[in-house]
Amino acid sequence: MNRTVLIGLDGATFTILDPLMNNGVMPFLKKFVEQGVRAGLMSTTNPLTPPAWTTLMTGRSPGNHGVFDFIWAEERETNHYFTLYNFRDIRCETIWSIVSRQNGEVCSLNFPFMAPPPSDAGYIVPGLVSWKHLRLNVSPAELFPKLKEIEGFNAKELAWDFDMEDKAAKGVPKEDFENWVDFHIRREKQWFNIARHIMKNDPRDLMAILFDGPDKLLHMGWRFLDPNLFPENPSAWEQKIRDLCLDYFRELDGFIEEIADIAGPDARIFIASDHGFGPSWHVFRVNTWLQSQGYLTWLDLDAMNEKDRKSAEKVAQKHFVMLDWDKTTAYARTITSNGIYIRVAKGPNQTGVPPEKYEAFRKELMEKLLAVRDPETGKPVVKRILTREEAYPGTNNEQAPDLLLAMDDCSFLSIFNKSPVIYKRPEVEGTHYPEGVFMARGPGISKGASLSRLSIIDVAPALLHSLGLKIPSDFEGGVPTGAFDASFLKSHPPTGGEPTRPVETFTTQGEKSKADKAEEDHIYKQMKALGYME
Repeated sequence: MNRTVLIGLDGATFTILDPLMNNGVMPFLKKFVEQGVRAGLMSTTNPLTPPAWTTLMTGRSPGNHGVFDFIWAEERETNHYFTLYNFRDIRCETIWSIVSRQNGEVCSLNFPFMAPPPSDAGYIVPGLVSWKHLRLNVSPAELFPKLKEIEGFNAKELAWDFDMEDKAAKGVPKEDFENWVDFHIRREKQWFNIARHIMKNDPRDLMAILFDGPDKLLHMGWRFLDPNLFPENPSAWEQKIRDLCLDYFRELDGFIEEIADIAGPDARIFIASDHGFGPSWHVFRVNTWLQSQGYLTWLDLDAMNEKDRKSAEKVAQKHFVMLDWDKTTAYARTITSNGIYIRVAKGPNQTGVPPEKYEAFRKELMEKLLAVRDPETGKPVVKRILTREEAYPGTNNEQAPDLLLAMDDCSFLSIFNKSPVIYKRPEVEGTHYPEGVFMARGPGISKGASLSRLSIIDVAPALLHSLGLKIPSDFEGGVPTGAFDASFLKSHPPTGGEPTRPVETFTTQGEKSKADKAEEDHIYKQMKALGYME
């Protein structure tokens, strides 16, 4: 197999990377692009971390791999049960397993939903796991003691500093911005140190590492990095924070350069993001709107006894569990799904929309949503709505929302029970945009080429082709042939192979089927800090 490296940059966008490359902040990345190829990379229909990275890892769309959000939920009679997605919820084989079972050696660092880890997919150090549970979720088990021997290794910092995340959940105050940026520089270095150690001491055929700092800095600090928004005459504080953000990207550029150097000239290196980024100006409080239209009713806390009221207040941050299900027909579950769920009655005398009225109800709801206008501009706030069938075709789309909303500024919905319905942000914030980045360099890669937009579903086939492996017949994407030069393709044409392995054959390390309560609480804090929960 030809050694192949995948560097994931969560949320990376050429809107930010191009100025950084041209202004000398990321000189290696500039040279990397000049020596290889670049393209915009279109994300999944909802450009969100869980479905997008899972699509990259599986070569399958969300409707087939079954991951749509951070949260998995189920309606149970008069209430809802919900938890976090984990590896067992992915309904397709990952590229790590595909390569490993063909005798390829693999390492996957910091990718989400790889816990509990598959036991037959090489080295796995998962992302989105608290430091207390990291040891249990590293595979194989004997890898974790080796990680502890790396100079400066800090499991708490590698996974998450939840004290800092908890503070950030309340909004990063001006005096803490410096610590916030510096923390992410230190954290990326932890992951880089692991990658460097493994590449030098136990090199893999497929080495993959995800740096998630770009997403976190762009959420909080878009206005400091967007050349169109940073003021011509910034305050001393604004300039300081911008300089700190630039320091982060300088460090990141150095990490990428050293990874490339260690991999050597014979390796092919791919860089990809799960989605792009851009500015967001306002918030659509969709559950408040649904309430105003008679589709949704909140529980009356004042009518509860004291014990039930206290229990309800403890989970109020999770919002959709605070609905009166007898009187609710449509609701938004999370801000990250950007979707609306319609409650369909499961039988006679059950609450919800009668099945025979579902299509008419959904059509009516779509028409009303598309008619919502920004009171300041008079323009629609929802630019496009897709049904579940349109947005998430596939055999595993039962967790997908009935309607997927695309906002005029690509912003996330708000599910908070608060007025007004449309809220203008006091400061422009960063949010997920559909177009991310793709870059590649190495033997057989086209040189100095700018390609038409690619799809994130094509990255897995590209990696397998780079390794010299066949493309599974049930992959939904294909090898982006423009990324490879003509002579390489002539001597190494892409070939199809057997379908991926059935999900029923997967084995995982450990017995935990869902994250325990402490783990969930930690991760909810993280999601809240990043603006994914309110």
